[in-house]
Amino acid sequence: MNTKALSFALFTVIIWGSTFAAIRAGLHGGYSPGHLVLIRYLIASGLFLLYAIWPRSNFRLPKKEDILKLLLLGFIGISVYHIGVTFGEQTVSAGTTGMLIGSGPVFTSIFAVLILKERLGLFGWIGLGIGFMGILIITFGTGGSSFSLSHGALLILMSAVATSIFFVYQKPFLERYSAIEITAYVTWAGTLPFFIFAPGLFDTIQNATMEANLSAIYVGIFPAGIAYVTWAIALSLGKASTISSILYLEPVIAIIVAWVWLRELPSPLSIIGGIIALSGIIIVNLIGKGKLEKPQEKAANL
Repeated sequence: MNTKALSFALFTVIIWGSTFAAIRAGLHGGYSPGHLVLIRYLIASGLFLLYAIWPRSNFRLPKKEDILKLLLLGFIGISVYHIGVTFGEQTVSAGTTGMLIGSGPVFTSIFAVLILKERLGLFGWIGLGIGFMGILIITFGTGGSSFSLSHGALLILMSAVATSIFFVYQKPFLERYSAIEITAYVTWAGTLPFFIFAPGLFDTIQNATMEANLSAIYVGIFPAGIAYVTWAIALSLGKASTISSILYLEPVIAIIVAWVWLRELPSPLSIIGGIIALSGIIIVNLIGKGKLEKPQEKAANL
């Protein structure tokens, strides 16, 4: 793997891994899920706007034929993803959220097979089966007791599906736009639906704890702003399937940060499911690696 691409990917995953604990801190400190996701993306959108109007940035507006696609990409990858994660974390621990989001490659593979008509070999299907079994165990382990289903876990699974679609279809745009341009476009597009949560935002900011406000600022600047840019740069420098393998580290980082910051650990059942899901993902990517790079080629034609 390109060393520069690896460095950007690692930095991104470390930041993203810390996001889930920061969201929980914001929710516990007085923010509603809607207000937290709105303030987070107002901050991120503002940062990209400042960059866009900076005279030396050479920032370009998107081509007319790409606007609708970028709006849709922003809605799926930003709006749907972050609503699912933020609302889901009301009932799901940060570490467990990290494991469910880390299952994204399983959904990417399923998406490639069902929608893009890709073929997997025997071991690819075995890996998918193992990965999906792990996801089910994680999901049922979020209820706090054996095989108890959590509503929040379903929202987070929705986010995992959304982010897998986002990663597949983001790649072609990086061939004609810079990493920061494409990140700005989808951030602005994805922020628009969040304005439905605007009523009462200023009261929430005033009444939230200092930790919650600092957490909101952190997730707005780093995970929502800087990390999306560094991830886009990593994708532009290397193969999407290879770069995405770095995401295996995200659940581990999420669990460590949540334990240090919040003294919070996933349930034993969820940890077992996470190990099984990760094993399935590794099987799919190691043995079916060549099969999973084709979706990027097909996505380029959409």
